[in-house]
Amino acid sequence: MTTTLDPSTQQHPVHPVRVTRRRPRREQEQGERSVVSALDRRRPGVRFALGVGGTLVVGLLVVVCGGPLLWLFKAATSTSTETLASPFALWPSGLRWENFSEVWTRVEFSRYFLNTVFLILGSLFFGLLVATTGGYGLAVLRPRYAKVVSALVLATLFIPGVISLVSLYLTVVELPVLGISLVGTLWAVWLPSAANAVNVLLMQRFFASIPAELFEAARIDGAGPFRIFAALVLPMSKPILGVISLLLLVGAYKEFLWPLLVLPRPADQPISVVLPRLEGSIDYAQFLAALFISVLVPVVLFLLFQRQFLRAAGNAGALKG
Repeated sequence: MTTTLDPSTQQHPVHPVRVTRRRPRREQEQGERSVVSALDRRRPGVRFALGVGGTLVVGLLVVVCGGPLLWLFKAATSTSTETLASPFALWPSGLRWENFSEVWTRVEFSRYFLNTVFLILGSLFFGLLVATTGGYGLAVLRPRYAKVVSALVLATLFIPGVISLVSLYLTVVELPVLGISLVGTLWAVWLPSAANAVNVLLMQRFFASIPAELFEAARIDGAGPFRIFAALVLPMSKPILGVISLLLLVGAYKEFLWPLLVLPRPADQPISVVLPRLEGSIDYAQFLAALFISVLVPVVLFLLFQRQFLRAAGNAGALKG
């Protein structure tokens, strides 16, 4: 004998219902409260004060940060007499764009600018080569002597540059084993600038933050150390590569003492060495035009690498998570 159940009497499974408690409005405002709460921001007087204060702060920052650059542009496009007589007058006799062309051709500033480009590009290439390979060897390959090498690299940070200046110069004058001199060539600037302990340690720390499972998976697929370095590590290291590139470019561009020592010929010297010599030998307006051109280079470099520079720390931490 079979019995049939009435569909109306069948029990259906009851799914638990998640009940979310809505926090009271006052509790939300207290949890999100900062210096000025959301309730205070609704008041017209507070909003007006915040708007005025923010405008003043932004305006002050523009004046402090961009004011010198704007004044330098104004002085570079004016005559020497106008700049000395009325430093803040806005072009009484009009813009003089010819100051840039004169300093670029007559003073041969284009040659010094080209020397600077070669100098910073070579420093960038060799600096990245040493930093990436050194950091990869210490953080990923990890030979037995990796800790000793890391300690030695870290120890070089405690040696002031002035102390090692003489020994470094003697090394460049006559290279050990080879017995050749690098003085008067860009190699004398490229090679010492590439041996930067800070860049090597930054790359080591970034490479160490990459999950080890990625390297294990690449080795299982048959990838060797060079392929892992070129196809896996470098593409993931764009943020820190941008930061180190900016540091290398700016450091090579602003260096004065070392290029002055190892590049004795004026025709081979970069802008940083040439500008003090040009100050008393050319017109004041042309000298300011040369200064403005030299200032634009680091500004453009920062604008190109600002995203990598500002986000490198966050991306480095995100890899571990």
